[in-house]
Amino acid sequence: MSDLEKEKDQSNVEITSTFSKNNLDPHAVLSHVVSIDGRVVDVTGDVDEAMKYAFDAEEVELTDEQARKLLFKIDIYLLPLICLLYSIQFMDKVSSSSASVMGLRTYYHMHGTQYSWVGSSFYLGYLILEIPMSMILQRFPVAKTIGIIVVIWGAILCLHAAASNYPGLITLRTLLGIFESGVTPAMVIITGQWYKAEEQFLRTAIWFACNGLGTILGSSIAYGLAIRMNSYSIEAFKVLFIVIGCMTISVGVMIFFHIPDLPVKAWFLNETEKKQVVLRIKSNQQGFGNKHFKLHQLKEALLDINTWIFFFWAIAADIPNGALTNFGNILLSDTFGYSATKSMLMNMPNGAVEIVGCILFAWTVRFFRHKLAVSLFTTVITLIGMCMLAFAKQSPHARLAGYYLFSISPISMICALSCFTSNVAGHTKKITVNAIYLVGYCTGNLIGPQTFIAKQAPEYRGGQISMVVCYAVALLLNIWVYYNYWSENRRRDALLAEGKIDIPHIENIEFADLTDRENVNFRYVL
Repeated sequence: MSDLEKEKDQSNVEITSTFSKNNLDPHAVLSHVVSIDGRVVDVTGDVDEAMKYAFDAEEVELTDEQARKLLFKIDIYLLPLICLLYSIQFMDKVSSSSASVMGLRTYYHMHGTQYSWVGSSFYLGYLILEIPMSMILQRFPVAKTIGIIVVIWGAILCLHAAASNYPGLITLRTLLGIFESGVTPAMVIITGQWYKAEEQFLRTAIWFACNGLGTILGSSIAYGLAIRMNSYSIEAFKVLFIVIGCMTISVGVMIFFHIPDLPVKAWFLNETEKKQVVLRIKSNQQGFGNKHFKLHQLKEALLDINTWIFFFWAIAADIPNGALTNFGNILLSDTFGYSATKSMLMNMPNGAVEIVGCILFAWTVRFFRHKLAVSLFTTVITLIGMCMLAFAKQSPHARLAGYYLFSISPISMICALSCFTSNVAGHTKKITVNAIYLVGYCTGNLIGPQTFIAKQAPEYRGGQISMVVCYAVALLLNIWVYYNYWSENRRRDALLAEGKIDIPHIENIEFADLTDRENVNFRYVL
């Protein structure tokens, strides 16, 4: 007899029950289920927020035609503003790169690694508040919280224009990172609340690809300011900070008033559609989230090998990202020989490649089904691009092409973020895994600028070779997590076929806030 069968025999638990509006006491144990690991798990009244609305949703139906219309309506009302937010946060983040060729380094008398720390300090701030920010987003209304945060970081970017010395600039960059640390986890939560698992990868790709729109808009604004550099009463790069900062504040106000904190509170849905949203996401085996921090879910997240694969994957993939995000314009001007203003124009194709490439590759998942396979393919392409940039010394055009190929690298991060929405269940576990991943993201981006050493200018050979090595490591980690999800799905299907696990017959168990290990119905989206 297997350990799993022994656990089931010894527990002798009743696994049939139902939820009702009257038994949602967070401390009440309503039933038990046996997890995929053979543990007996209490099913309590401390459920997902969606459970409160699931009972009313049972009285409505959702036809295929209604589902298509509802999805279209959600996309129309949510995606444009989410995309605008992600564009503007990227413009804020990389504003220092454009400023670097607009006189910022000269104005602050930077030397040695001082400019590298302009980039790294942002991610140091991001790192400081990433885990606390994830807990804040669990406890408070997501959309309202992120709206306030966006307004604050827009004000901080405007204040960059008032920094009179290098320490002041570094302090403001650190504060900018602190407040921007909430945007990605908030977008992951919102995407998971509104979209079915099979819809999440493409939607995540769409809003993440708008980093490319941010590149195009940011470079256009910087170019327009740079060609009139001597016509302002203050330095042109300070005007850049003020313009983008004011745009950010405007977006924050729109987020606060436009995006609902929960789908069932959406001002643009009628009462029937609100109930249909709940029906739509039942197949995700998770709902809107739970405001209570659960220690056992934290423990499960920390013991899950995939958590740490994603963590090291983030470090490996984001060392190159941190390097090129901050040194992209400098490479174009110093290494490739373009003028300061021409380097801004030459950076704009990066944005176009990112928008088209990321959305196109995400769209192919509709046919290949496995998003992790698409991520593998794009990581290989990015690795080839990094090799071209680092080693094709005799061909400037090949090196420039390699630089542009880097712009499809976000597919790997898009894949990771969509895995957190679709493949990590239990709200505390989800925010924990997401936070750990983003700590890795910050660490990689913090290290990245430090690989571009001033004495190696203008080629920065060490930095370019490190990008090749990092993407080779990221490729191996991508394969590892793909195999883990695939093999676990096969194991669960085999146990079910052999009768070694039971499917719990608990109505609305999808919204019981069980983790992916506790819910034997759960299957990982590949």
